[in-house]
Amino acid sequence: MSRELGIELYVKRDDVMGLALGGNKARKLEFVLADALSRGCDVVVTRGATHSNHVRLTAAAARRAGLDFYAVVTPPGKPLVQGNILLDLVLGARLLYVDSVEEAERAVDKLVEELKSKGRRPCVIPPGAACELGVLGYVLAALEIVEQCYEYGYKPKYVVHASGTGATQAGLLLGFKLLGVEGVEVIGVSDGVSAKVLAERVSRLFNATARMLQVEYRLEPEDVSVYEDPGLGGYGTVSREVVEAILLAARLEGLLLDPVYTGRALHGLVKLVESGVIEKGSQVVFIHTGGVPVLFHYAEEIAKYLESRGEAVTSLKRVL
Repeated sequence: MSRELGIELYVKRDDVMGLALGGNKARKLEFVLADALSRGCDVVVTRGATHSNHVRLTAAAARRAGLDFYAVVTPPGKPLVQGNILLDLVLGARLLYVDSVEEAERAVDKLVEELKSKGRRPCVIPPGAACELGVLGYVLAALEIVEQCYEYGYKPKYVVHASGTGATQAGLLLGFKLLGVEGVEVIGVSDGVSAKVLAERVSRLFNATARMLQVEYRLEPEDVSVYEDPGLGGYGTVSREVVEAILLAARLEGLLLDPVYTGRALHGLVKLVESGVIEKGSQVVFIHTGGVPVLFHYAEEIAKYLESRGEAVTSLKRVL
């Protein structure tokens, strides 16, 4: 893929962590669930899209910590028992499906009150574990990336990753700042959120976590690098361009990406190189934030694009 794109590319494989098929949320949950246990919580409640990697990993982490788990899930995507929904149920998650994010917020509040009325002690985790404790996971990841790059004699100019709730990007920016690392630009590729909204989320999380750590750093939204391609459609929309990025990684590296997060992120990286924002020959770290089960949620949409390329399943008789 380095030869194809004309850059020197390394991939940080956060998709191969041991917890329930991996993903970036595992780093965040290490801190969030430690806090829940220290407060004596016995049940975890969160919310996300039907295809949510966060819900899957929170279900797994909660079970590993001996906690019950509930999640409210919403569109995009139907609550079909496949992909992450299947894994959620295998992990023993109790799922409640509602039609909108607004309804989900009310459903979480109602569920928490019901649990409290039964003497339970719920821990409510925001979508994506996008909170100060969640940000700490990627503050440490910044250190890990620096250590690994030093070991390989590799000094990246860019770190590119999928960004939505903002905690991953906020953590990386704060981590590099705390380490005194200069000359590395962290670019979040939007999962469908507007660049303005995403930059505000990242700066808010950065500043809140800096206050928690009692360090005098501040980040303004205009200092957050976000790539947004409105032509891809909103969050959860599968496009031909993103499918092509998925095929690029799969067929050059045997690397599986998904159409909602990492596929969009690689498409963004390709466009950033083509437009010259990332210069040819640059050293780039692409963070694979996980999400392979999402492929199965969108099998029908992806199959449509494959068929348009003449890559549908063909009978043996036709081949012969």
